[in-house]
Amino acid sequence: MDRSVLSPSDSVFVQAFESCAIPLSEWSHRSHIRMAWIYLRLLPPAEAIAEVRTGLQRFVAAHAVPDSLERGYHETITVAWMRLVESAMTHHCQCDSSDAFCDAMPHLLCQTLLRVFYSRDRIRTPAAKAGFIPPDLAELPAG
Repeated sequence: MDRSVLSPSDSVFVQAFESCAIPLSEWSHRSHIRMAWIYLRLLPPAEAIAEVRTGLQRFVAAHAVPDSLERGYHETITVAWMRLVESAMTHHCQCDSSDAFCDAMPHLLCQTLLRVFYSRDRIRTPAAKAGFIPPDLAELPAG
């Protein structure tokens, strides 16, 4: 992975994420979007998703986040957000940093955006948490 394409702030951010040095109290939805952008900038989508999955699972374990339907790692939510970020990167925004991307794509900072694609009954299930399931309300955009 050639990290030389990252801005200095993104390099620091991804290193802190990978070492689980970001305090849980500072981990936000914007942090998730930044992380998705960074990995999608560095890797093909399938590899980026795999790295994000591993990183998030390590992060929640390191911070002892309880595992429930509402907390902990959730596969469908992760993959859906990765696809939304990938689509925005491909079709709408060529940015030089994850912060610039977040500023240019404020709709991605809306935590409830997935409600456009998924009903609560579909996304808040053990099956959706354990593995990716397609949306039931609208198709996710293609990358």
